[in-house]
Amino acid sequence: MRLGIFLPNWIGDVVMATPALRAVRNHFGPEAHLVGVMRPYVADVLAGDEWFDNRVLYTKRSRQPEFSSRQAIRRLRAAKLDQILLLTNSLRTAWIAWRSGAPRRVGIAGLGRRLLVNRPLAKPTDRETGLPLPTIDSYLHLASAVGCPPEPPRLELNTTPADEQAADAAWQRLALPPGREVVVFNTGGAYGDAKSWPAEHFAALAERIAADWGCSVLVNCGPAEREAAQEITARIGSKRVVSLADEPELPIGLSKACIRRARMLVTTDSGPRFFGIAFGKPVVTLFGPTAAQHTVTHYDRETCLSIELDCRPCMERTCPLGHHRCMRDLSVDFVYRAVCRQMAVEPAEYAA
Repeated sequence: MRLGIFLPNWIGDVVMATPALRAVRNHFGPEAHLVGVMRPYVADVLAGDEWFDNRVLYTKRSRQPEFSSRQAIRRLRAAKLDQILLLTNSLRTAWIAWRSGAPRRVGIAGLGRRLLVNRPLAKPTDRETGLPLPTIDSYLHLASAVGCPPEPPRLELNTTPADEQAADAAWQRLALPPGREVVVFNTGGAYGDAKSWPAEHFAALAERIAADWGCSVLVNCGPAEREAAQEITARIGSKRVVSLADEPELPIGLSKACIRRARMLVTTDSGPRFFGIAFGKPVVTLFGPTAAQHTVTHYDRETCLSIELDCRPCMERTCPLGHHRCMRDLSVDFVYRAVCRQMAVEPAEYAA
């Protein structure tokens, strides 16, 4: 079997797809040739894993010829795939799959894809409620369409030696203690500002964790969140509360390795939330415009926090009403109580 799998674009969705990837690999076995089709940063998320025998990287409207849709189609044609499984819902990915020449193309129908996906599936729903399945379960449902038996919904990631070396260097530069004495904060996300918890709230929470638990706090960030991370640490001015904002490079692998070695993670509903879950850490997740039921993780070490408002969940990138109460009114006291409960949970693993 030569099988291509189109991976989702969002970082969190990629991690939520790992049970489905495990199901496919387990079902078809090591003799199958699996080709992952993904964005370049998705490859960074899955670095260290062994799901695929080959990877085809592409970017929508890429200025780099090696990442163009045309080049992706050429590589997929050369792979002579028997079948393609689309974990994506876009028309573009269905078109690329059709152009690949694979005789069997399995994916969700809709958005004009029915002529391109010749094994169309209805959007998976819960039999009792009729509501869409949570993302993890939806991907597992798609895996079942290519013959995979049920697989536990456990998220799974690995790090590479380069990831761990980058984290070692950051740990040394920031004079951080061993991982069991470090809590990681993840403050933002690519989805939009509406998911962000206020910097002053994060700063107040960090002060309480440092004072009451004697832990250091490391504020994780991507390139677009350097300023927000710096604002949190500037509000405190404590050597126990530091950030990655001044790191020369902020690859995804660095975030993975930092979370893997930490005691626990406090995060917004964004990609790194799923890093913590995949690495078996206690996680406190703060929800504002989104709802926890859409991304149920089946993970008993996660505490999902939100407040009841008539306007949530709105699923908007910025607050349409301008007040952002869903996150601003999520109090430091409320979050701190959840952190205290999770601090008593022993994580799966620490790194020095």
